[in-house]
Amino acid sequence: MFNLFSLKGGLNNVKGFFCDGVNVGMKKGEDGDVAFIRSEVPCDITARFTSNKFQAAPIKHYLNYEKDFKTDFILMNAKNANAMTGEKGIEDIENIFENLKEHYQVKNPIMSSTGVIGYRLNQEKITSAFSKFDYNAKNSDKTARSIMTTDSFKKELAFKIELDDGTSFNVAGICKGAGMINPAMATMLCFITTDANIPKADMEALLTEATEGSFNRISVDGDTSTNDSIMLLANKLSNAYNKEAFREALNKITFELAMMILKDGEGANKLVAFEVKGAKNDAEAKKASMALSNSLLVKTALFGEDPNWGRIASTIGASGVECNDSSLSIHYDNLLIYSNEERELDKERENKAYSIMKNSSFKVSCDLGLGNGSYTSYGCDLSYEYVKINAEYRT
Repeated sequence: MFNLFSLKGGLNNVKGFFCDGVNVGMKKGEDGDVAFIRSEVPCDITARFTSNKFQAAPIKHYLNYEKDFKTDFILMNAKNANAMTGEKGIEDIENIFENLKEHYQVKNPIMSSTGVIGYRLNQEKITSAFSKFDYNAKNSDKTARSIMTTDSFKKELAFKIELDDGTSFNVAGICKGAGMINPAMATMLCFITTDANIPKADMEALLTEATEGSFNRISVDGDTSTNDSIMLLANKLSNAYNKEAFREALNKITFELAMMILKDGEGANKLVAFEVKGAKNDAEAKKASMALSNSLLVKTALFGEDPNWGRIASTIGASGVECNDSSLSIHYDNLLIYSNEERELDKERENKAYSIMKNSSFKVSCDLGLGNGSYTSYGCDLSYEYVKINAEYRT
């Protein structure tokens, strides 16, 4: 048995980890644009990256390290993705780290970048951060804000896990993401730190499980970026560990951070769960559910608060899964919207549906009535503000 407690202060809670962020002039305003996370001892690390074939230079640089390497430093920057920059983009990272080592000794440093695609890093500005960093700071707030791009709020969480034998460990995470979010390792950067004495094999398995249950289930706009990354670092300084307790904490952190991304979807007003059940199998349910969370027609109906079940049904039918209009039923929360017996909305049910769709969050549940397969993905509406933000992204 174990107890899990929520903590304030994000990354600050994890033993042996330090972080800070500064502004070097790439972002306007007071928020930082270059940040770091470091451990006082080398960490085990595992990561999951974008499914986009054009992986950015920071990911390629990471993958150049030997299997099971350890690191004690992650450097992050906003405003420039360092993607589609070829070998020069990797060389720029190596040059930046050579400069870093003149200020602070690091082991196998990692870089993670977010921002505009197609431009090389401004090495002069990024390296100017090295004399500004407080390498012994615990400033999760500045670090979380430094990786924000179109995000409207910082995203951080932390939990303490107390075990029955009296020992404890902490897990914390920060992430960024608001646009180009697709359930294929959503467009985001996420960094999770822990002082748990977790075996590397468990890190690999549990991060894969947690990612599938969270970031791979959300969609803002159906686009997948070149830089998507989630990293889990463990320095093991607490000397405490329990696999089931860690699984629960990691799943909770990744899911809640994923929901924060959806709530912060560019111009989004609604967070909607798309549950598909009664499918032939889980794979079919997943295919239909993700089609719903990605559908632009569904998203615009959510924005317009229009209970047009036709868009739900047509999206499922177009997804390629086995389905039948006579066995299908659709509910908004607990309200029946469509069934074989109730194919048209009467005025009373339509008014109730309007009321549900005015909520900031609700569930669309679709029962295909064919089997035991089920899956739930999560999406948001698509608003005028989304178009404005992305039309003016570089300006």
